[in-house]
Amino acid sequence: MKKTLVLTFFFLGVAAHCDAQKLIEYSAGMGSRDPDDGSVWILYRGVMAQHEGMTLTSDSAHFNTRENSFTAFGDVVISFSDTTFIYGDGLFYDGNTRIVDIWGDTVILVDGRTSLWADHLTYERIGAIAYYTRWGYAYSGNRILYSRQGQYNASIKEFYIVNDVRLVDSSMTLFTDTLIYNTVSEVAHFESPTTIYSDSSVIYSELGDYNTSTRFAISYRASHVDGNRQMIESDTLFYDSQLRFGKAFGNVLIVDSVNDVFCSGNYGETHQTDNYSFVTRRALVRFVDKGDTVYLHADTIYVTTDDSNSLHTVRASNKVKVYRRDAQAMCDSAFYSAPDSLLSLYKDPVLWYEYYQCSADTIGLYHDTSGVHRAYLRSNCFAVQQVDREKFNQLKGRQGIVYFRRGEPHYADILGNAEMVYYITESDSAGRSPLVGANVGVGTSMRIYFDTTRAPQRVVTYDNPDMKTYPVYQVPDDCKRLKNFRWLSERRPRRPEDVFVW
Repeated sequence: MKKTLVLTFFFLGVAAHCDAQKLIEYSAGMGSRDPDDGSVWILYRGVMAQHEGMTLTSDSAHFNTRENSFTAFGDVVISFSDTTFIYGDGLFYDGNTRIVDIWGDTVILVDGRTSLWADHLTYERIGAIAYYTRWGYAYSGNRILYSRQGQYNASIKEFYIVNDVRLVDSSMTLFTDTLIYNTVSEVAHFESPTTIYSDSSVIYSELGDYNTSTRFAISYRASHVDGNRQMIESDTLFYDSQLRFGKAFGNVLIVDSVNDVFCSGNYGETHQTDNYSFVTRRALVRFVDKGDTVYLHADTIYVTTDDSNSLHTVRASNKVKVYRRDAQAMCDSAFYSAPDSLLSLYKDPVLWYEYYQCSADTIGLYHDTSGVHRAYLRSNCFAVQQVDREKFNQLKGRQGIVYFRRGEPHYADILGNAEMVYYITESDSAGRSPLVGANVGVGTSMRIYFDTTRAPQRVVTYDNPDMKTYPVYQVPDDCKRLKNFRWLSERRPRRPEDVFVW
């Protein structure tokens, strides 16, 4: 017992003698000099070393006084503070560079609520940074990080990990190649292709941040979110997985996979909890109605769904254009009701159907599986059909209703203050239909029947009409155009992409 105490005090004395050179201080139950190198002490039993605030314990150790290095073996424990420790089986510590190299079956660095596990760690005391190069995983709160290589900066509580990276907790799993994760802010920053899986969504990004606590994602490149029934992609995206809310910037596409609705623009938002989305800045909504695709463009477009996630309404405002195979339109604002299959056009609307141009204060279009079912032209109804370059069939009145049969116009009613300019044709022996005259007149109401070519076949007037028939080349100039006549063929969208041309 006396020998042990004497030896311990002897070692302490050596350490104190070298303290001026900032050598490692140590103590042990037993020890001796290395017979092959007198500058090395071989230490046993309760080995402890201290150096500039660090405390180390182990079963045995070699202390090189010349190089100021310490090699420890068996149950190695390093303490840097009351909350920061490293555990391992073996260690090499360079007191001059203040770098710790520690290995074992499992090396564990504990820093408060965070622990890092690997089979080999290098710890730089200057900067408080730990490195590993052969697989490591870390626990931080209820989250686990995996990677082949990485580092942990204890001074700022931050991981920088690379190669086969995973970040996992009870609500999500993140896969990437390079990740920065701060254990205080709980924000993961990634700069490589990254996929985040959760119960409510799959997020893909190539540059961005994800708050693992609030589940809020910010993506700055190749942004893509796939929800349970909705997909969003854009250049830049802010997405809250808990609120199911997103803001998208640049090349925005929002897809409702349940209803086959596609919304695009340069800015958009989705509020899935409140069942609506909107797009603006070159906004376009494309959806299928009764078997045909509708392309609707405006400055801003809102799309809503009902509680069963079915398409409910589409609302467009400012510079609206619509393209559908059987009808096209433009107006200042539009509203589509999916349950009613009704498209309403407001503020100076113009509707084109085959050879016809129709305008009114408000136009309503009902659709069925065969196409347009009925068209309502409310207030200041005006319908025009071009006959040739200078001649136009015209119908005008307070109200107008066009009735369709199997998607084809059957007849139309002009109700109230009806006016008409209608050119007459006759078929000749050669099968031609030259113009022979024109009916011009007014009446309380009129009905126009269409033939199978969608051309007017017969006009019926009611309540003492005032009608005149003129030879085709003797129609008075003041009868050729009804008041407020407009021919807007150059503004008609003839292809889906034409809806962007105002």
